[in-house]
Amino acid sequence: MLELVDIRKSFGGIDVLKGISLKAEAGRIHALVGENGAGKSTLIKVTAGVVQPDGGNIRFDGAERRWRSPGEAKSCGIHVIYQEFVQFPDLSVAENIFLGDKRLSPFGLLNRRAMLQQARELLAKLGVDIDPSVLVGELSVADQQMVEIAKALSHEVKLLILDEPTAVISGREAELLFVKLRQLRDEGVAIIYVSHRLEEIFELCDDVTVIKDGEPIGTRLVCEVDQPRLVSMMVGRRLADLYPPRRRFDTPPATVLTASDISSGARVKGCSLQLRQGEITALAGMIGSGRTELAMALFGGLPLDGGWVEIDGTRFHRMTPAKAIALGIGLLTEDRKNEGLAMQLDVAANVTAASLGEVTRHGLLDKAAEARIAETAIADYRIACRGPSMPVAQMSGGNQQKVLLARWARKARRVLILDEPTRGVDVGAKADIYRMMQEAANRGLAILMISSELPEVVGMADRVVVMRDGLIAGELQGADIHEHSIMTLATRAHDAGLKVAA
Repeated sequence: MLELVDIRKSFGGIDVLKGISLKAEAGRIHALVGENGAGKSTLIKVTAGVVQPDGGNIRFDGAERRWRSPGEAKSCGIHVIYQEFVQFPDLSVAENIFLGDKRLSPFGLLNRRAMLQQARELLAKLGVDIDPSVLVGELSVADQQMVEIAKALSHEVKLLILDEPTAVISGREAELLFVKLRQLRDEGVAIIYVSHRLEEIFELCDDVTVIKDGEPIGTRLVCEVDQPRLVSMMVGRRLADLYPPRRRFDTPPATVLTASDISSGARVKGCSLQLRQGEITALAGMIGSGRTELAMALFGGLPLDGGWVEIDGTRFHRMTPAKAIALGIGLLTEDRKNEGLAMQLDVAANVTAASLGEVTRHGLLDKAAEARIAETAIADYRIACRGPSMPVAQMSGGNQQKVLLARWARKARRVLILDEPTRGVDVGAKADIYRMMQEAANRGLAILMISSELPEVVGMADRVVVMRDGLIAGELQGADIHEHSIMTLATRAHDAGLKVAA
């Protein structure tokens, strides 16, 4: 179906693709993996006509091709679902699905009734219950992902490319996606699947191509490799080296923060937990269980409808982000681009964003002081960039995440809340982030980590608090922390029969 031969591309004299070859066959799911910055996104854009290659050949559907535009590639049956959604929040779900594909009535007007009906049918095929008449901006991120998939399936698809499709979905939504992709594969569609979640590669894909620094490392049948081998091909290190050694506490750590009977909106319904000095506590559960909302309530991003937060013996029935920061609490949000980073500013401005008092003199910004702090952060957190003045928008996802970690790890004195800290981050950057987390805990910070990746929870957590339907389903520690026990609590909280830690 698709054959890329010796594809080359440079930007500003920097070689991004250095002779990449890849063959995606009809009726097979082909994984494309590599670290952030390996060239995966550029290769996708070349395939989809967004970027013109400097060299190499593209064969599609039996003919030599050179796309002049994304529209030309799409008209031939190539559809891409990008990690960053291409959506219009003030248009309805149906309007987003059929954008550019006018469904006209006999009188030359938009046939909105037909659009709504066909959108409803597409969403039903995906197994999701989304009203096609609602505005996309009112949907959750997971539902927005499903709209993107429905948009692609509204056309005749010969090659479907998905870039990190499960970065914002998990559980039931991810399983429904896999079912649909297998169905499309069986119908003869060629699929290229890009993901940092290696377990998905082995569950879903037939072939895998690894690229590193713009160069091909190799293509294998998925059944012929295992995770350790794949990680070694990607980053040159073993899978066992990703997580730091598990720590032991001779005495129970001191409690830094106590949350008692916290309620906030419809998603948090009377939750209590403790965060302890130097301990990494994972907040696990399915998407929609209330994890992010609980973290935002602790930080003051959502109002407390009930309960209280106690820090160093002082109770707070009302919390605000400003008060939380003053108390030494930091929050790395799940959506780093829209809620965390100032994308048009540089590394220095982003690192110091939560501590402007340190870099101002008489109300004026001290750029030299800001740059010195950023230079230290770049070295300490191994941030790959051209220097403090580099715009974060030009950086890979993993390095953007390190910038945010640097910001909050230097500002937080008591508690550091990390919501999906390795979402959309490659294996090498994950190992760096895990090291940073443990170093912060070793300095005495109490860390609350929200993660949808069970291996990450098991590998990093000293304790695991599991949520289900807005409630705390249970707490695990020591030998009880394993994937089965977490999933049992997350899916059958009321009759799990597990021993809950005190």
